[in-house]
Order: sequence, then C-alpha cells, then structure tokens
Amino acid sequence: MLLSLLHKTMFCGCRIATKGIQRSNQQSPQLRQWLVKRSQSTITTNAQVSVQAAAATSVPNAASNLIVGRWLLGCSGLVVGAIVLGGVTRLTESGLSMVDWHLVREMKPPRSQAEWEAEFSKYQQFPEFKILNHDMTLPEFKFIFYMEWGHRMWGRLVGLAYILPTMYFWRKGYFTRSMKGKVLGLCGFVVFQGLLGWYMVKSGLEEKPESYDIPRVSQYRLSAHLGSALLLYCASLWTGLTLLLPPHKLTETHRLMQLRRFAKGTGGLVFLTALSGAFVAGLDAGLVYNSFPKMGERWIPDDLLAFSPTLKNVFENPTTVQFDHRILGISSLTAITGLYLFSRRMLLPRRAKVAISLLTAMAYTQVALGVSTLLMYVPTALAATHQSGSVALLSLAIWVLAELRKMPK
Repeated sequence: MLLSLLHKTMFCGCRIATKGIQRSNQQSPQLRQWLVKRSQSTITTNAQVSVQAAAATSVPNAASNLIVGRWLLGCSGLVVGAIVLGGVTRLTESGLSMVDWHLVREMKPPRSQAEWEAEFSKYQQFPEFKILNHDMTLPEFKFIFYMEWGHRMWGRLVGLAYILPTMYFWRKGYFTRSMKGKVLGLCGFVVFQGLLGWYMVKSGLEEKPESYDIPRVSQYRLSAHLGSALLLYCASLWTGLTLLLPPHKLTETHRLMQLRRFAKGTGGLVFLTALSGAFVAGLDAGLVYNSFPKMGERWIPDDLLAFSPTLKNVFENPTTVQFDHRILGISSLTAITGLYLFSRRMLLPRRAKVAISLLTAMAYTQVALGVSTLLMYVPTALAATHQSGSVALLSLAIWVLAELRKMPK
C-alpha cells in the first residue's frame, strides 16, 4: 500500500511538472516580446541621455558662431576705444604723466593730498616737467595723470574682455580647432600690446643731454604700438565678421578676382596710411606746413631730404613724414574711388555694394578731416576725430573684404 501511494505521488508530480512546462512554453513568446521591448526602451533612453549630455557640453555650430562672433565684435569695439583714447592722450601730452608701471598697484589712483604730491614729485624728476612743464600746477598735473590712467585702465579692460571669455568659451566647447589657435593668438597679442605700450612710454622718460627738443616718445615705438593695436583690431573684426556674415555664392569670374585683389590692395594702402599717421603724431609733423595743397609756397618743399642719410628723412624728418602722409592719403582716396567705379560695372550682392559705397563716402570725409586738421593747426578735437576716422575707414575696408571673400570649400 505504501508502494502504491508513492507511485501515485510521483505520477501526479510528473503530470504537474509537464503541465507547467507546457504552460511556460505557451507563454514564452509573450515573455520574449516583453524582454525585447524592455531592451529597446532601455537603448532609446540611453541614447537620449547621451544626446542630452552632448548638447550640454557643446552648442550647435551656428549658435556658437553667433556667440563668438558677437564677442569678437565687442572686443574690437573696445580696441577702437583704446586707440581713440590713446590718441587723445597723445594730443593732450598726457602720456608721460605716469612715470612707472605696475599691473595691479596702479589701478588705484592717488586720493589724498599727500599721495598726489608724492606722485607729482616723481613726475618733476623727469625731462618733460623740467623742459616743457616746469610751471605746471598740481591741478593741471591731475588732468594729464587721469588721462593716462584712464588709457591704462581701458587697456586692462580690453585684456580682461579677451582673456576671461576665452577661458569660458574654451571650457564650454564653443571653439573649433582652428578657432582655438586664433583666439590664443589674439590673447597673446593683447598681452604683447600692453608691454609694448610701457616700452614706448619709457622712451619719453629717458634723459637726453645732447637733445634740446621737447621730450616725447620715440616715433618708432609709437608707430609699433599703434600698428599692433590696429592689427589686433583688424584680426578681431575680420574673424567676427566671417562668423556672423554668411559668404555670398559668387561666380568666380576673372573680373571678380580682379575686384577682390583690388580690394585687398586698397585695404593694405588704408592700413599703411593710418600707420604713417603715428609718425606724424610722434614728430608733431602736422605743425610744420599748415597749408594745402602746397606745402608753403612749393609743391615739394626744400627741406624734404634735409637729413643724411636719405632714408633717415622718411622716419625722422617732420617735413618728409607729413609729405608721405599726404601722398598716402591721396593715394588711398584714388584707390577707393577706382574700386567704387570698378564695382559699379559688376553684379554684386546688395551688402557688398553698400559696403563699397560707405567706404567711398568715408574716404572723402577722412580727407576733408585731414585737410581741416592741418589748416587749423591741429586742434585736439578735430585731430582726434581725424584719427577716429582712420579706424572707421579701415573698418569699412575690412567689411568690403569680408563681403567679397570666397566660399569655403
């Protein structure tokens, strides 16, 4: 009886197990479908998370170009401010009022009477006070000091405007590989510009017993300082415009290639004319012949080549420097007029035509400002406007080049 009971138990267990296996076999397709759906939803979720993570670390190309382009245009505007303020500082003869250089300490100007007197006493030890400003009062010194101090603080603002956003954009992944090299070059150039500015000022603080001339900074260092500022401005403006303005789909004809080369040459001539203005300012060459179109009673003055060797006249003779600046200004005006007439016979996009027309109008305005500055014996306000006009003219020349650039391959 025990054996029969055991037999029945085993038999029932086998039947239950067989039914369980059959039932599981019937449900297995549903189970497999559920597992497949579960794995697909997991993969989709992971893909969405990875896309969101990538979007968090970098922005789309068009958006990053817009942000970086606007930033560079803002930086170029700050550089223009530094150039204009530097020109006013030079015209008011304020550039030698601060006789030392400290990156952080000089950011706080004198406040108490004792601090002002100490600063004034330092200035009195240098040639500009001894020869030119020996009767200057403390209130007059405060004016020229604040002019130079403002120029230096503006320079520090320009440096921060380049360096701090560069660090932020770099971390956010806004820069392409080529753009990284460009912004590093711009930041390095800003630092170099600041050091070059102090190197220029030092040339005006040196004692020159053999010279009885008015103390002034070296015209070579002044032109290097202005030239580097103009290069920084041009590079920032060009990079910003190429990011913000989409290139035109222009048919590469022979006439278009000629126009593009013509525009490049004209832009180079405008830059050279602006750079020659630094030699005019450095030598006070705008005060030697205040007549136009002749220089005095002659078209070519007698003392044009008074220095020896002859090459020295180009950079150190005020008469020659003014003569060269006149020739470069008239040549720039002629080239821009020719560019305008040449472009009128071509089918160009509207933006390009507007840029060339504005460049032409600004060229005639700039020449009028230059002649007026000369005839009125270089008043500060008019001379500063003339210098600002040279930057405006250079800006329009760069805009024209940006409009005529080739489509990237």
